[in-house]
Parts: sequence; C-alpha cells; structure tokens
Amino acid sequence: MEIFKGIEGFAWDAGNADKSKEKHNVSPIECEELFFNAPLIVGDDEKHSIPEKRFYALGRTNLDRRLFIVFTVREKKLRVISARDMNRKERKIYEDAEKDTEI
Repeated sequence: MEIFKGIEGFAWDAGNADKSKEKHNVSPIECEELFFNAPLIVGDDEKHSIPEKRFYALGRTNLDRRLFIVFTVREKKLRVISARDMNRKERKIYEDAEKDTEI
C-alpha cells in the first residue's frame, strides 16, 4: 500500500499510548500488531481529516482480537489516534475480506 511506503515505525507519547488503553482497553502493542496481520483494510477517514490526513484500519491482533483504528502519518511514523473493538458492521466487512483472502 502506498500509504505505508517509507514508514519507519510508530509514534507514541503518553497521550496517545494511554487514551485507547483507558477508554477501550487496547494496548499500544495490540495496535502495532494489527498492521502486520492480514487481511488489513485501510481507508481514508475524510470526515476527520482536518487539519491532518487521517486513515482508518480494520484488522486483527496476534490473538485474533478484531480492532478498528484511526491513525495518521507524521514524519515517517504511524501515529495511532484511537483504537477500539470493531462494531458489528465493521466485523462483517472484515469477515468478508477474510473469506476473499483464503487460499
């Protein structure tokens, strides 16, 4: 995917590392795992892209937890803005993508 070209890692600070953990019990490690597991569905979050470009991702952790993540790219790093469990509609979209990627 073009968006991940040149990415060198993740950007975490106390604000974005703790927010998703406190609100939705999603750890930074779980967020990072999502980007390395298939399928990964990524789209533009046009509604929330002011003042910076934001994206959303549907994916899974190494323990198969299904997450919805909003992120941006800053200085060649992915910065997670929020993370939570997928809702029913998102889970359906993800499950359909899994079926399409089965061998």
